[in-house]
Amino acid sequence: MAEGAFRCGFVAVVGRPNVGKSTLINAMMGRKVSIVTAKPQTTRHRILAVRTGENEQIVFVETPGLHRNAGRAMNRLMNRTAVSALADADLVLFVIEATRWTEEDEDVLERIRTAKVPCIALLNKIDAVHPKQRLLAAIDEMSKRHDFVEIIPVSARKRDNLDAVAASIRPCLPESPPLFPAEMQTDRSPQFHAAEVIREKLTIHLRDELPYGLTVQVEQYSQDRDRLTIHAVIWVERDSQKGIVVGKGGQMLKKIGQEARLALAKQLHQSVHLELWVKVKDNWADSEKDLLNLGYESP
Repeated sequence: MAEGAFRCGFVAVVGRPNVGKSTLINAMMGRKVSIVTAKPQTTRHRILAVRTGENEQIVFVETPGLHRNAGRAMNRLMNRTAVSALADADLVLFVIEATRWTEEDEDVLERIRTAKVPCIALLNKIDAVHPKQRLLAAIDEMSKRHDFVEIIPVSARKRDNLDAVAASIRPCLPESPPLFPAEMQTDRSPQFHAAEVIREKLTIHLRDELPYGLTVQVEQYSQDRDRLTIHAVIWVERDSQKGIVVGKGGQMLKKIGQEARLALAKQLHQSVHLELWVKVKDNWADSEKDLLNLGYESP
């Protein structure tokens, strides 16, 4: 394979929930492609993030965190989405916490072994590791678990060592022309992004009361000459949850709407008019039919 040839391929970013996969992709892209919260399982969809350089195009495939307790339809769907990304990948980035190894990490690694795809291990959150000598022991332990292409300590939050990650990815990609236009950065629509920003604010403010019982569906996304109008429905599973989202005197819904509107206006560099409604759909998260109707995809 010619050293200077253009290379392009799919790089699946996998790991258990809340290890920093979304933060890593956002940092590698230099922009916010995926929402980020402190709550596990914030990512629910497969998202492509396309990074095009002079000699390569890296197509990051962000996946929901693989987890053991997949009792509900949404959790099962998320696990299937993550596993299917492994099967289609040219390379896997396996994200773990630098000095913490769990049974869920072992489960993910077993999926990687089964997929038989080249894998780079990323030991994330090294900014929280003290003393730094602990990293050497963590790297040594990881090297015994699997024949990784490389093991790279990183801090996605502080963007430490990400150049080394990019340099290690390129040789693992097949020789290929770009699969996407150079200006394309994600496969997701503006409507999807708007729904995710609203859900991010909901998760931040209601993560203890309603961590997983809500989703957002954009019903109108229209551009006037100088303003973007967005109408969105926040779906919950029970009437009691609706009251939590609305809040006393409508204050919680108002606060979430204001923060989402400001975030969207900042990202899109224009005025945004956002209206939100809260509706109940009984047990939507445990019905694959409802999930598909609400925009979730079955791999």
